[in-house]
Parts: sequence; structure tokens; C-alpha cells
Amino acid sequence: MNHSNQPEIITADENSSSKKYLLPFILVISLFFLWGMAHNLDSILIPHLKKACNLNNSQSTLIDTSVFLAYFLMAIPAGMILKRFGYKASMITGLLVFACGAFLFVPAANSLSYITFLIALFIIGCGLTILETSANPYAAVLGDPAKSTNRLNLAASFNGLAAMIAPIVGSLFILSGKSYTQEELSAMPDTSRTAYFLEEAAAVKMPYIILGLVLVAIAILFYFSRLPEVKTKSTDGINSIQGSFFGALRHSHLRWAVIAQFFYVGAQVCVTSFFIRMAQQGGGFDEKTAAYYLAIYGFLFTVGRFAGTAMLQFISSNKLLAFYAMASILLCAVAIFGNGAYVVYALGGLGFFMSIMFPTIFGLGIQGIGEDTKPGSSWLIMSIVGGAILPYAMGSLIDHYGDNIQIGYSIPLVCYLIILYFGLKGYKIAHK
Repeated sequence: MNHSNQPEIITADENSSSKKYLLPFILVISLFFLWGMAHNLDSILIPHLKKACNLNNSQSTLIDTSVFLAYFLMAIPAGMILKRFGYKASMITGLLVFACGAFLFVPAANSLSYITFLIALFIIGCGLTILETSANPYAAVLGDPAKSTNRLNLAASFNGLAAMIAPIVGSLFILSGKSYTQEELSAMPDTSRTAYFLEEAAAVKMPYIILGLVLVAIAILFYFSRLPEVKTKSTDGINSIQGSFFGALRHSHLRWAVIAQFFYVGAQVCVTSFFIRMAQQGGGFDEKTAAYYLAIYGFLFTVGRFAGTAMLQFISSNKLLAFYAMASILLCAVAIFGNGAYVVYALGGLGFFMSIMFPTIFGLGIQGIGEDTKPGSSWLIMSIVGGAILPYAMGSLIDHYGDNIQIGYSIPLVCYLIILYFGLKGYKIAHK
């Protein structure tokens, strides 16, 4: 009998059409949704904690830095956990670490400590790293190897669904709609100013308590579920769960995928981190209306994921990636050089065209690397550090140009050019 702590071992190409993969795949889909909620709530936290903790643009992007630096630092340990304990134990561990970070928001808000918020977000990032290091390749190998990219895009569609729901949750339960200039804050009595900051910070507590409880519940569900521990099969036909961390980089297409993923994640985080501020500054919207436009961005992101998954039935994944990258370049140019609400519409369009980039780059990167799939996945997750570096650079650029949000979008524009190259040439597997 197969018990929950003794997972069934199945090779990735064995019985790939079996219904036994359905429940595991549904459980994995829930993880894509949950880490999508975490990332897209960051887009609410950046303008919100900027007010609550009285920060400038570059300081506010330390929220992104905390989360995505964790991806870089935790990628190798996460890969080791996956290699030693397998997919199921890794996913449970990731859920529980994620929950610990969410619960830490309560003391952070009570003490109005930005450092504590950043520590909480770093812990969340560690949990997300473990989850993504295990769930992405698990979704890829859980069935017919020829359809791994399709499965990743389908699972990631629910990550996109979170991009639509998180801004609505943030607008209803976190954003107050109140904002004051530095002059107005300076004119307030100290007690009133402190009360305002504490009130703004307190708004994050209940959403993150609920998120933490949901994560614990999902972890318990995973523990009592029977999940097959799927092995990859190496190119010489020998079953293996080994692979080499640095040796995986001998695959040139994996190296390019790591580079493309670095710039993709950086671009996406840049776009969403400053979306609300751009809608306020460029479109003239108030804070809550700006958040609903961010939800529209999330809706278009979701539609793009489902549409992209459907289109992959008729077009190769690298060609679709290249087409989406070209469209993103054009829309980003509109955001930089356009005026008024059209700037916000262009950013919304970016949601559609960025939608398939992460799972497609991931799928192309690990394609055909056999026993190096797990270490290769660690490299691709580690490349998410782009989300820690590029938004800070963007915030600094915006501050340098007198809070000009539009000029900052030149950074994601460069990112899309690199992704375009990967979709045209970098994805190709070098045959020796």
C-alpha cells in the first residue's frame, strides 16, 4: 500500500495519460494561485507601505528586493531540499515557511517597523522559492513530456487569476484612499501623524492572517494526499534523480533561459510595482481607482495565459514568446512616450503579452536536459533575483528624474528586447 509518507515512484514518461495525475495536478495548480496572490499583493504593499512608513520610491522597492533576494539566496538550498526529500515534502515545507512570513505581518504592523515587514517578506520569499523550485518542474513532468510547456502554461493561468484577484482584495481591505503630501504630513501634530501611519499599517494584518491560515490548511491537505514522486529520465534512458548543479549550465539554451528569466521577472515586477503610481501620475486616477486598473491588468494577464495556452496548440512556444515580446516592446514605448490614460491602457496591455513568458521560458529552458531538470529548475528560480535588482534600479531612476515614473519604464523595455532574442535564437538546443 502507498502511504502519504511513502510516495509512489513513477518515471515522467510512464503511464502519462493516467487519471492518477489529475488530483496531484489540481493540488499543484492551487500553489500557482497562492504564490500569485503573494506576488500581486506586493504591488499593493509598495504604494501602501510607502505611505505608512513614509518612504521614497527606491526605499519602497525594497519590498521587491526582500522577496526576490530570497529567491537568489534560497534557490540552492531549495534545490537541495527537493533533491533530498522529493516534490511532496518540498511543497509542504514551502507552504509552511510562506505561512510564517505572512503571520509576521502582525508584529510588523503593530510596531510600524519597515525592517520587520522586509524580514517577513524575505521569509515569504524563501517559502515561495521552495514552492516554485518544486511545483514548476512537478507540473512539467506530471504527464506526457511532449506537453510539459502546455501544462506549465495551464497551471500558470491560475497564477494569472491571482493577478486579477489580489488588487481587488488589496483595494477593498488594504488601501485606504487617503494620501497626504510631505507638506501636509509635516503640518500635522505628531500624535495625528503617528495615528495615521499606524492606521495605514494595521490594514495589512487581517488579509495576511487569513492568507497564513489558508497556507497551513493547504499544507495539511498536501500531507494527507497521495502524490506520485515523479522521476525524470535521462537522455541515455537510465532513471535518475541526480544531475549536477553547475553541470546543468553546459546546456546553452538553459543558460539563455536563466538570462531571459532574470530580465522577464525584473520587467514584470517593475511594471506592477509602479502601476498604481503611474495610474495616479499619468492617468490622474485616485489610489483605489488605480488599484482597480491594476486588477484589469491582472484580468488581461489571466486572459493572456489562457489564450496563450490555447495558441500553443497551433504555434511553437518560442515563436509565441517572440511575438509577445515584440508586442511588449511596442506597448512599453507607448507607456514611456504617451500621455494621459493611454499610458495606463498600454500597461494593461503588457499584462496580456507578459502572461506566458515565465512558464514558456521555464519550459524551454528545461526541455531535453534529462537528469539536469531539478538543478536546472534551481537556476531558473535563482534567476528570479531580477525582481530584486531591476525594480530598485527603476525606483532610483525615477527618484533621480524628480519622481518621473514614465522614464523608469525604459528599464522593462530593455528587458523585453533580451526576451525577444531568447525567443528567436537563445532557446535553441545545441546538438553535439
